[in-house]
Amino acid sequence: MSETLLQRVRDLEEELEKVKSLLKEKEAVVEDIGQSAKRVQDGKSDCQAENVLGCKKGKKDGKKRALDFSAHPRRHVALRLAYLGWDYQGFAVQDNTDNTVEARLFEAFIKTRLIQNRQSSNYHRCGRTDRGVSAFSQVISIDLRSTQFCGGLGVSLPSSTNPKATGDAIELPYLKMLNRVLPHDIRVLDWSPVVEGFSARFDCQSRTYRYYFPRGALDVALMAEAVKRYEGTHDFRNLCKMDVGNGVLQFERTILSASILPVEPSNTSRKDSYDLFIFEVKGLAFLYHQVRCMMAVLLLIGQKLEEPEIINQLLDVGKNPRKPQYSMAVDYPLVLYDCHFEGLTRQRETEELNHALSVLQQHWTKSAVKTQALLGMIRGLETLGGASFSHCCLMEGTRARNYRPLLERPCCESLESRIEHFVKRGRLELEEGENGREIHRGKKSKHSHDS
Repeated sequence: MSETLLQRVRDLEEELEKVKSLLKEKEAVVEDIGQSAKRVQDGKSDCQAENVLGCKKGKKDGKKRALDFSAHPRRHVALRLAYLGWDYQGFAVQDNTDNTVEARLFEAFIKTRLIQNRQSSNYHRCGRTDRGVSAFSQVISIDLRSTQFCGGLGVSLPSSTNPKATGDAIELPYLKMLNRVLPHDIRVLDWSPVVEGFSARFDCQSRTYRYYFPRGALDVALMAEAVKRYEGTHDFRNLCKMDVGNGVLQFERTILSASILPVEPSNTSRKDSYDLFIFEVKGLAFLYHQVRCMMAVLLLIGQKLEEPEIINQLLDVGKNPRKPQYSMAVDYPLVLYDCHFEGLTRQRETEELNHALSVLQQHWTKSAVKTQALLGMIRGLETLGGASFSHCCLMEGTRARNYRPLLERPCCESLESRIEHFVKRGRLELEEGENGREIHRGKKSKHSHDS
């Protein structure tokens, strides 16, 4: 082969390498453009999501820009909540733990930029449930960020805004925003616009609690007769935990209704030890641990350890001014079932309602299957001659071998003794009231409307 032909081959090979190199560069450019486009699209999606949350990304470092709450309207609303309290240390925020329902709520409010902080949120709760207690209809009132520059019920406008300058706007999707960041065992069911002076605590007309229990060896008919003795206005100091140190000095409460109901009314003809019942009590307000103390006495009556008349005797603080020492009923069967308010216009979203229903159905399925598995084992042991429900499992503490009647037991300190104790400690102050009578002033109780 001639030298000229060989040189020509070399030139063509070099040209081919150049073409390959150019093609690779073009492919790299196309890939960079695609990635840039994706980043731009993702940025738009982030901005759209963040606009709902009330924040935008910075141009340089990608950090969230602080929201100017003073430039946005605020709306006073009532939120209705359902939660399973079994894994929480109670509803209200506590100093010694952050595992509370209220702590999770305020984390959600802050994360969604619906409030700036708790201190400025005008927050009130209807009730404060204890550790292990659940709720289907807890209600809170709070000021949330709003889109309503045109004004409206419960809306406070920024000082620089003219309410006539803008038209109607769709309100923020409060339920969707909160439920997407809350734990699955806490759900916001609906919200209501309310006047600015509305308080979930002070405007509640009544509160209803339910306590679930099995028939077991209990005389349910006797409990149903005895429970009616709770109705009316009474001094419940012997049926609660006296919270004198936090300023609770008045123990009269009004019970509107109290009853024992079967969970499944259609099965009242049969009498199975595993039938479930409800102690339902409706009142204007409740004292600390009141419902669980009321239930404890009912369980003693159902076991025929006490007569129904013990309720009247405990309510007669003239004859029995000091509470006998006894254990409360356990916490997990108790539910704050309803908080009643007049005139609320509840705003619901079908998607959120269905999602809450799905979450509860999942919990129910798991619990119901476990219940039937346990019941099958129990039935099997009963066929072998095992004793069924030899004692009640719903009382705190250990069961004494020999029962001692309530009115024969040692008593707690008297109300007067406790007041004197906290006056000495500086937790209460004495003031002179009308007709020279002494009255006691203390800090507002953290357990108001508790159960």
